[in-house]
Amino acid sequence: MDENEKSTPSEQPETSQVEQAPADALSRTPDEIEEEQATQAASTPAAANQPEEKKQSGIKKLFRKMNVYFLLFLLVVLIAGVITTVNYLNSQKEPEAPAIAGGELTEEQLRELATTDSSVGDVSQTLTIKGNAVIDGQTLMRGNLNIAGNLQTGGSITGPSLTISGTSNLGQAQINTLQVAGDMAIQGNTSGQNLSIAGTSTFNGPMTASQITVSQLIISGNGGLQVPNHISFTGATPNRSVNQAQLGTGGTASVSGSDTAGTVNITTGNSPAAGCMVRIAFTQRYATPPRVLVTPVGSGGGLTQHYVERDQIGFSICSSTPAPGNHSFGFDYFVMG
Repeated sequence: MDENEKSTPSEQPETSQVEQAPADALSRTPDEIEEEQATQAASTPAAANQPEEKKQSGIKKLFRKMNVYFLLFLLVVLIAGVITTVNYLNSQKEPEAPAIAGGELTEEQLRELATTDSSVGDVSQTLTIKGNAVIDGQTLMRGNLNIAGNLQTGGSITGPSLTISGTSNLGQAQINTLQVAGDMAIQGNTSGQNLSIAGTSTFNGPMTASQITVSQLIISGNGGLQVPNHISFTGATPNRSVNQAQLGTGGTASVSGSDTAGTVNITTGNSPAAGCMVRIAFTQRYATPPRVLVTPVGSGGGLTQHYVERDQIGFSICSSTPAPGNHSFGFDYFVMG
């Protein structure tokens, strides 16, 4: 074989190798694809004769590095921002008040109302009466009743409840049960059957009552108690016990009144002895020994040298000398705690 016909390795044409494209082309950036194409072009002989491409700008490289998924994410964020802004602006707007159509009644409609039970208009319309209106029969309001002026009634007002937010002037009011949660000021006369006050009450003026029942009456400061009529002390009658030797044979004693005031009646028998004749036991004991005032009633009581022995639960009427025998007399007592 001729040497000229022999082909040297440098003269043999180079075979272009076809590279297999990546499986996921979308995951690669345009810059990476362009670099791969430039590498393939440089491996061919024609690539040496091609002029070098111009240097790309930085902004163009930045856009090429952005993949499709990132652009889709920016688009979704932009749409969500627009929707949020529109909803916020709509929420700041005040709702429009519903417009109620107004209308006037004709003479024919008024005559129809006077003779029939017809309905005029609908709930979206307003009935305006410029003149006076007289309704002989009953009137039913299914909705709320708003009165811009004064309300005057010739009869009574009946309802399950009455709420008045402002000031009310009542010429005469009859109330079965009155509950006042706050302060109550009464300037004129007040007449009532039962008045129950749980808190403190202050009366600057005179108070007149046929009967006042209190558990404790306290007069403070320089106050005084004036009783122009009688004073009576009621309550349960205390118990009594007798000492037969001091009353004498056949002697008896009895008591009438209360723990505060009363009378002890004594009838002596034969041969009384000196000492305590009768013992009075209180129905309710005192916290400390009370003060007991005893006054003899009758000449027989005056003949005794009487004295008192007392403690928290009762007191005894005694005589330092024997009481006169076969006499009837008594002792009035007054007890103060």
